[in-house]
Amino acid sequence: MHDRLGKWLLSWPPLVYLLVFFLIPSLIMMFAAFRYPGDYGGLMPLTSEDPATGKLVVDVTLATLGDYLTLESFARLVDEPLYIELFIKSLWYATLTTLICIAMGYPLAWLIARSPKKFRDLLLLLVILPFWSNFLIRIYAWMILLGPQSALTKVVNLVVTAFGHEPVSLLFTPFAVIVCLVYVHLPFMVLPLYANLEKHDLALLDAAQDLGATAWQRFWKITWPLSLPGVYAGAALVFIPALGMFAVPDIIGGTEGIMIGNLIKQQFLETRDWPFGAVLSIMLTGGVLLMAALAAAVSRGKKKVKHG
Repeated sequence: MHDRLGKWLLSWPPLVYLLVFFLIPSLIMMFAAFRYPGDYGGLMPLTSEDPATGKLVVDVTLATLGDYLTLESFARLVDEPLYIELFIKSLWYATLTTLICIAMGYPLAWLIARSPKKFRDLLLLLVILPFWSNFLIRIYAWMILLGPQSALTKVVNLVVTAFGHEPVSLLFTPFAVIVCLVYVHLPFMVLPLYANLEKHDLALLDAAQDLGATAWQRFWKITWPLSLPGVYAGAALVFIPALGMFAVPDIIGGTEGIMIGNLIKQQFLETRDWPFGAVLSIMLTGGVLLMAALAAAVSRGKKKVKHG
C-alpha cells in the first residue's frame, strides 16, 4: 500500500508537467486548426463587445459551434502538394541527420567507453563542450566556415574545378543544413550510446573470441544488439528536434534548405494564418508520434523474438 502511494506521489509531478505543457497546448492547437482566421490575422474571435455595457460576450454556443469551425485549412494542406513535399523533405533531412549521427557517434561513444578512466572524463567534457557557447553563435560560426571566402570552400572549389566543373557554393544549400544539423545534434547521440556501451560486460566478447568469433562477428552478434537501447534513445533525441528545427535552415539554408519548422514559424509570425499553422503543427506532432510508435513497436517485436 505504501509502495503504491509512493509511486503515485512520484509520478504526479511528471504527469502534471505533461498535462500542462504538452496535452493542453496540443488540444488548444487542435482546436485552432478548425477555426477561421481572423480579419487581421490570428483566429476569428469567439467573443464580441457589448456596445451597451462594454463587456465581452461569448457569441458561440453548442448550437452555433459548427458555424465557427471549418476544414478549410486541412483542405488547403491536401490541395497544395508543396506542403506535403516540404514535410517529406524535412523527414528526409531528419532521417539523414540521425543516420549520420549514428555512423559518427557510435565509434566515438565506443572509443570513450573503452578508454582508461583517467581520459574518459576529459573525452566526455570535449563532447559536451559546445554546449558552453550560445547556439546561435555556433551556427553563425558555420556561416564563416562555409562562406565563399573560407578556406574550406576554396579547397573544395580547387578540387571541383580540377575535374572540369563549375565552382560550387557550400553556404545556403541543403548540404550546409545537414552539416549543421549533424553538428548540433551529435552530442545527443554520443551521450546515450556511451551510457549504454560503458555497461557492457567485456567477458562476453572474450568468450566469443575464445569460441573463434571474428572481430566483426563479435560486434554484430554481441555489441550491436546490446547497444540498441542506446541507439534508439539517441535516435529519438536527434530525430525529433531535427525534424522541427527552423533556426539552422533560417540562418544557413537559404531558400533551398527551408524545412517544415520554417513554414510553421512563417504562418504564425509573418503570415499570421494561425489555423493553417496549427494544421502544420498537428501534422508535425503526428509524424513524430507515429515514428516513436513505430520505433517502440520494432523494439517490442525484437524483445519478443529474443525471449520467445
